[in-house]
Amino acid sequence: MSAIGNLLWFILGGFVMGLGWWFAGLIAFITIVGIPWGKACFVIGQFAFLPFGKEAISRHELSNQQDIGTGSLGLLGNIIWFIFAGLWLALGHVGSALLCFVTIIGIPFGIQHLKLAGIALAPIGKTIVSKDVAAAARQQGAQAHMAHIREGRRQ
Repeated sequence: MSAIGNLLWFILGGFVMGLGWWFAGLIAFITIVGIPWGKACFVIGQFAFLPFGKEAISRHELSNQQDIGTGSLGLLGNIIWFIFAGLWLALGHVGSALLCFVTIIGIPFGIQHLKLAGIALAPIGKTIVSKDVAAAARQQGAQAHMAHIREGRRQ
């Protein structure tokens, strides 16, 4: 099902959206200071090309390790991104989602726009993985958290 959704998405606007994100990434890379945002644009662009069957997840949640994008510098980067680009991109995706929700056939595409709007708000520190990988990472994190809680009760 996700293959059909991705094919229709790609033909009916996903290709243009992905190129738009990649273009924004190129502009960010040219500024040198914008390299972290440029990298995020390329990740989102890849997601925008073929979003069905994929999910945005925090790199910390995926690897259980902090990195520069998941710590305080990532938070600062996301705040700057939100002010200059994230809010406006998210609003564009929400508007597109509302247009898609008008028809029954457009509902899955509207949902994808909402996923893109969510990641457009704060992309630094996130990566795109398959839904199975995201579910497995969340399951492992939950199990580790439960083990930590149980260990604390024993002492």
